[in-house]
This record gives sequence, structure tokens and C-alpha cells, in this order.
Amino acid sequence: MSWKTLDDMELAGRTVLTRVDINVPVEDGAVTDTTRIERIKPTIDDILAKGGKPVMLAHFGRPKGEPKPEFSLRIVLPALTEVLGREITFIERPDRAALDALPADAVVLIENTRFTKMETDNDPRMAQFLASLGDVFCNDAFSAAHRAHASTEGVAHLLPNCAGRLMQAELTALEKALGSPERPLAAVVGGAKISTKIDLLGNLVQKVDALIIGGAMANTFLAAQGLEIGTSLAEREMAGTAQEIMGKAAEAGCEIVLPVDLVVAREFKAGAASETVAADACPEDAMILDAGPESVARIKAIFDRSKTLVWNGPLGAFEIAPFDAATNAAAAHAAELTRAGKLLSVAGGGDTVAALNQAGAAEGFTYISTAGGAFLEWLEGKTLPGVAALA
Repeated sequence: MSWKTLDDMELAGRTVLTRVDINVPVEDGAVTDTTRIERIKPTIDDILAKGGKPVMLAHFGRPKGEPKPEFSLRIVLPALTEVLGREITFIERPDRAALDALPADAVVLIENTRFTKMETDNDPRMAQFLASLGDVFCNDAFSAAHRAHASTEGVAHLLPNCAGRLMQAELTALEKALGSPERPLAAVVGGAKISTKIDLLGNLVQKVDALIIGGAMANTFLAAQGLEIGTSLAEREMAGTAQEIMGKAAEAGCEIVLPVDLVVAREFKAGAASETVAADACPEDAMILDAGPESVARIKAIFDRSKTLVWNGPLGAFEIAPFDAATNAAAAHAAELTRAGKLLSVAGGGDTVAALNQAGAAEGFTYISTAGGAFLEWLEGKTLPGVAALA
């Protein structure tokens, strides 16, 4: 990877256009989770320390190319000010003269980049306008790097560019996990549907030594092997695809790991009566909601002999106990091995982050990505425009 970091840039006296992700959850006019804001603080602090003036570019919500008050970035200003510990200058319609007139240590936030369709169209005129506002471009929004937008890809070609600290951390972690991993390399992929993760599974079987499949996705693989899965959530029409993936894995020398025992119930609700059965003994009137203890023991053993782990998706219906047991136990073991220096563990994806937090294991992982779609596309082996533009 040939991208530059803030350490490679001369920033003193320069205006640094900084693409950040502060697309945070809001309820009743207030930010409810400041995680994404907290993650950009090192970049803003470092730009200021190097004598640069950070001018933040960001999107919020889905205004669909039109200025809409409910999607104004003004709503994040109180949280942004508190987390960064600095006053923020908010500008709706920026121009270079206005930016230059601000104090050298000003921190600026420009209004929602998606208030014009030119942003998502990656219109060259928008990129040129943004480039006119700064001297250097710093992309710290890995979560938006899979979008070829004016503020993520277009402007990067027009100014000296670098990765911010969060982007740097993401790329470094993913390179260690998939680009040049220490082997054996294991991957956990869970979730509801094969259809949304065909590219992911197809790429991983070519790269990992063991692919652990969980969640409702595993049900489809079990059905493809001719096993009874009762009333379980599954994509039975994807049986051919599941068989194709298993065939590719066999050719590549990748071990596909499916549950050998199952936790089943007749209804999906808290406190529902459940039982553990062998993978080939699911009752016709029951649904599979989690992997059983033997499956967890097998997964732990794979973690024990692995050096690197990539994790995307829960092993069961983790939202309701006791169907979170497999995810909790496996995640805790991965975190324990990581803390002991025996495993490099990288995880990402919305449900994944929620599941690992619920298991109390997230802090034990080497790196947790909050990038969502960009993280998935990286795992799928796709080129991310916002990253490629930094080369």
C-alpha cells in the first residue's frame, strides 16, 4: 500500500481539507452515540499540532442532493465541540477567502456535502470547487471510501493527499488481516443471507485456511447438504450457490466449518423453550437459532491454532438470550487469545460490532471497524475508490 499519512505531510500554515465520517445517530435533536466523532479526534488534533487548519467535509443522512434542514450538520455541532474540546466554525457556503480570514488554529465544519447531487455524482466541478478551498486533502473516512464521491475520490486527485489517523488504522489492520496475514488465517462469517455475501464468501475461501459459517447463513449450507432444518430461516433456493462455494473451498484447501450441533426452539422469543440437537437431528417443527456447545468447542480449537482472525457476523440470533451463547463464548475466547498476544483479530459490520459489544469482547479484539459497507467490500476483495485515490 503506497498511501501517505499525516507524518509525510508538511501542514504548517496550510488549510487541510479533511473528509470525516460524523454521520452519527440522532434522537430528539441530540447525538446519541459519539463513537464516530471520537474516532476522528486524533486526526484533528494532529493536523492542529502540525500547524494546519482542519476544514472538515462530511455528510449526514440521505438528503438526496437537496438542502434539507433536518439533514444539516448543525445538529452535530454540540457533540463535535464537546468531543474535540474546541469551538467549531460552521460554514454553509464556503469560499477560500472566508477560510483564510479565520485564525490559524480554527477548526471548521462545512455543511453537508450531499446537499448537492454533484457530490454523489462525483462531478468534476464539485471536486474542483472543494480543491479550491484547501492546500492538502486528508481522507479520514474509510467508511465512505467505497463511494466514488467528489469529497472522497474526486478531490483526492487534485491536491496532495494522505490518510488520516482513522483511515490509517483501518488500512493497517485490514492489510495485516487479509493482505499479508500471519497464518493460519481463520474467518467467521455469519448473518442471515448467502445472497448478500456471495462475493465475500467467494473471496474468503481463496484466502483463508478455515471459514467458519454461522447464523441463518449456516442453515442454507446445512440444507444444501441434504440435512433437515425444520422451520429455520434459510435461502433454500441458494443451495446450488452454497454447494459451489463449498466446491471452491475444497479446491483452495480452505476448511468450511459448519455447526455440528444446534440450539433449536419452536418460537423466537425471550425465554422460549429450547434444546440442543445434533446437526442432522433438527425436528421438522423447530427452528435453528444458535450453534451448540460442540460447535463452539470446535470453533475455539480453530482459534487456538490460528494466528489471524477476521470476523463478520454473529453465530446465532444473538439479540435474544439464550441464542447469543455461541457468539458470546467464541468472541470471548478470541478476545482472550488476542489479549494473550496469540491472535490478531479484526472484526467489522453493524451486527458484528453490536454482538461483540454485547458479549463484552470488543475491547479485547485487535481492531474493530465501524466502517460497515466499506469493510465488507474490502473483505470481498473490491477496490475502494477513496483508498485507490490516495495511492
